[in-house]
Amino acid sequence: MDDDAILHPQTRAMLTGSVLEPFIADYCAHLRQGRYARNTRRVYLCCVAHFARWLGAERIELNAVTEEIGKCFIADHLPRCECPPPVRRTPHEIKAALVHLHRILHARGAVPAGHSPSHLEAELAAFDRYMDALCGLAASTRQQRVQILARFLVSRFGSAPVDLKAVSASDIRRFVLDSEKARSTGTINVIAGALRCYLRCRTLAGQEVGALAAAIPRAANWRLAALPDVFSQAEIDQLLASCGNGVPSGKRAYAMLRCLIDLGLRSSEVARLRLDDIDWQAGTLRVAKGKSRRADVLPLPPATGHAIADYLQAERPQTTNRAVFVRHVAPFDEPIKANAVRNAVIAAYRRCGWTASRTHVLRHSMASRLLHRGTPLKEIADLLRHRSLDTVAIYAKVDLVRLAAVALPWPGRTP
Repeated sequence: MDDDAILHPQTRAMLTGSVLEPFIADYCAHLRQGRYARNTRRVYLCCVAHFARWLGAERIELNAVTEEIGKCFIADHLPRCECPPPVRRTPHEIKAALVHLHRILHARGAVPAGHSPSHLEAELAAFDRYMDALCGLAASTRQQRVQILARFLVSRFGSAPVDLKAVSASDIRRFVLDSEKARSTGTINVIAGALRCYLRCRTLAGQEVGALAAAIPRAANWRLAALPDVFSQAEIDQLLASCGNGVPSGKRAYAMLRCLIDLGLRSSEVARLRLDDIDWQAGTLRVAKGKSRRADVLPLPPATGHAIADYLQAERPQTTNRAVFVRHVAPFDEPIKANAVRNAVIAAYRRCGWTASRTHVLRHSMASRLLHRGTPLKEIADLLRHRSLDTVAIYAKVDLVRLAAVALPWPGRTP
């Protein structure tokens, strides 16, 4: 067995002779390949040994060791566990260890690669395919709408087959409004939009759901009523300066901030950047297909290019991955996710002593700066990759000086 030196004798005894023993060598190799620290490998092996001991006690065969069995182990066994040391009982450690174990078991063909989808899973999968192929929605939007629909269908049908003929208009209104949770106008419209999209999907499938669609309530929401939140140039400078020496992964955070501030990229677009997207000689950056369903080429400002180059040369871990921004902790050789970008921005906010929590403020701030410099709205829309000028029209309201010049006096007010 690999990594014997880091195993406690009792841990080794739990693994020896268990249904998982033939896969431990591959498991250890998988963790080493991901460059997990020695202590992390030891902890994960202890977690797997605990799981193997429970499998033996419950007489669970190898072909039944699915993700669901792992969830049962965490939910049912851990709260009342009396297994002897040195087993691990921390749920998040065991959950992480079992994720890697299931990958190894699937790769070796030791457990079934999948299962027959339930009625709910099949319905959600069809809805997701509709949003992707026909609506062209971003992955994050699809995921949000699938989760909303799942809550509605579970509340109405449980595990039974979905039958929209059994859904009434009051069921729809009750779920969307839910007076017990005092939902905001924005939340109501998000939930209503998800259900409206689902009913359009079912209409294309030939179902008569017009009455249900008409029952979905609409909350008053004047999109252009409020001014967009923006940062001043001084605040932007303070934010960038917060990524100085001593900040973990500071060069990566600084380069990501520059992409958000200088180019107006979305967090998901920053996470998807690849080395091949940057043309250093031409000074351009290609934004791959995302929310707009098309690839765009943007000019790469010198400050942004220098920040990315500094990160690549001085801080980026050695990796064969072609992503610009990669993980700095195990598993290495993997690109970051959009959440890593958002977390880096929020951490910078906190270092500045701010309470802001949205990365989109940086995108608004870029549009506001361009507007103050006299950039036409059409060019701002092109840089932000908005298809409609109506989407970017909200930024016109932050140019208060120009708005004051064209504003008419309020009726009855003395000029």
